[in-house]
Amino acid sequence: MAKKIEKDYNDEPIVFIGILKGAFIFLADLIRNIKNPNIEIDFIRVKSYGLSDTSSGKVEITKDIEVSLEGKNVILVEDIVDTGITLEFLYNYIKTLNPKSLKICVLIDKKERRKVEIPIDYVGFEIEKGFLVGYGLDFAEKYRHLPHIKEVIKK
Repeated sequence: MAKKIEKDYNDEPIVFIGILKGAFIFLADLIRNIKNPNIEIDFIRVKSYGLSDTSSGKVEITKDIEVSLEGKNVILVEDIVDTGITLEFLYNYIKTLNPKSLKICVLIDKKERRKVEIPIDYVGFEIEKGFLVGYGLDFAEKYRHLPHIKEVIKK
């Protein structure tokens, strides 16, 4: 994924926007593997899951972007895309900030559960189902610290 981003942008400036909290580990590993000296990083935080494993469908920004995105290449980085509702909301929001370009990068894509169409430009893995934790992904704020990704099996 890093190599594809390098090829797409060469040394053009890029602003990576990580979606907190889930994408922070993936984003850190991703940018460490991109040999572009013109990288900026910022974060945005939204709420849609709360303390359950099901999205409420309502998205609310709880920490906004601090850098200007106007006229800049922006890559929105997410840990996992499920219904696509959160990502669609953020994509549309960032578009209002007038970036030069806007692409989406996700570690895990659950296409089967998609409720809205959203253009995803860079995908690490595709899965059909399962609730995952670790490597930034959590369940009720737990297990995010695990160095690997595991599926939660409900008993």
